[in-house]
Amino acid sequence: MQISSRSSTLAVSCILLCALIAGCAAPAATPAPTAIPTSPPSTPTVAPPADEQAKPAPLSANVTTFASGLVYPRGLKFGPDGALYVAEAGSGGDTESMGNCEGFTSMFVPYRTGMTARVSRIGPDGVRSTVVDNLPSAQDKFGDVIGASDVVFVDQTLYAVSSGGGCSRGFADSPAGIVKVNSDGTSDMLADLSAFFTAHPAAAGNEEDYEPDGSANAVVAHDGKLYIVNANHGSLDEITLDGQVRRVLDITASQGHVTPASLTVHDGNFYVGALGKFPIRVGSVNVYQITPQGDMSVAAKGLTAVLGLAFDEQGRLYVLEATHEDSDYPGPGAGRVVRVGEAGELEVIATGLSFPIGMTFGPDGALYVSNYGYGGDPTAGEVLRIDVNSRAMR
Repeated sequence: MQISSRSSTLAVSCILLCALIAGCAAPAATPAPTAIPTSPPSTPTVAPPADEQAKPAPLSANVTTFASGLVYPRGLKFGPDGALYVAEAGSGGDTESMGNCEGFTSMFVPYRTGMTARVSRIGPDGVRSTVVDNLPSAQDKFGDVIGASDVVFVDQTLYAVSSGGGCSRGFADSPAGIVKVNSDGTSDMLADLSAFFTAHPAAAGNEEDYEPDGSANAVVAHDGKLYIVNANHGSLDEITLDGQVRRVLDITASQGHVTPASLTVHDGNFYVGALGKFPIRVGSVNVYQITPQGDMSVAAKGLTAVLGLAFDEQGRLYVLEATHEDSDYPGPGAGRVVRVGEAGELEVIATGLSFPIGMTFGPDGALYVSNYGYGGDPTAGEVLRIDVNSRAMR
């Protein structure tokens, strides 16, 4: 849902990544990638058999399971009804596709596609129900899946980021886009992101893993509009509620292919977290502040493989890191949440997360994180609840 000499996409991102998944190996002839979602490891790596792999680090004591039975859960938000809404990337499908973009061949083909992405509602009791399904989902040749990547509410209306479609994955009639979810479980396309991304290429367009349909990953609502980060293209874009799309900033123009994969808004400014490149190096990426006018500055540095951002009611920034270790790709149990102090110091809040992606605060003041959102068994997806007032103790 999606690394070294070549940059990669999170689309998760294809947000998410086989590259980050133990058990998926990139062929020796494949160039090393850079980022989450549709990317292979920086060097060909073969994971040991499951019975020989080290057990993941345990979750810290302040982490509990809120919901399970999800299929690669990604972005999540609480709705006006108090329930948690989760975008699930799905598991691709049985149709093999080489893509059908005119004059373009993706390095990630063949894709295996299907309408298996969805948005789920999790009630206070942790019980899941389907809000909308039959959204495009595509699994690339490395095992990464890209599908529904995030959700957001504007008043009572739910919108979802449907990133799995587009001609690069073989969905000629289902572009990547923002969909408006109706009360009867259907959805309508609000904004055709495939068309916008194709017409407005970013500076990252010379990267080998660049795809016309991009990998819109995270979405927030602000001042009656929607804002998304496109991890593959490295941009921040604005969508009005009548479907008009405008580029706020091409991040790659000044920062290179840092793979912006997470997004939040606080005090009128946007905060974008970088996944970075692979192999992962501890402390190598930043969180950036971007004004509505497109001015950018570094808000926090010394972070690692950032996949989620959230502010608490006191205005403190929390960062979800896919791992806190130097590695070719995140491993199970290596994810954590840190809080950024006033002087930029990092306080560890929770540890032991496995392939986490997506984070939001709940009405109870706890953090909720999508776990197993891109690695391992696709049916192992779950949402974890983190008590941020308890220190991370195992």
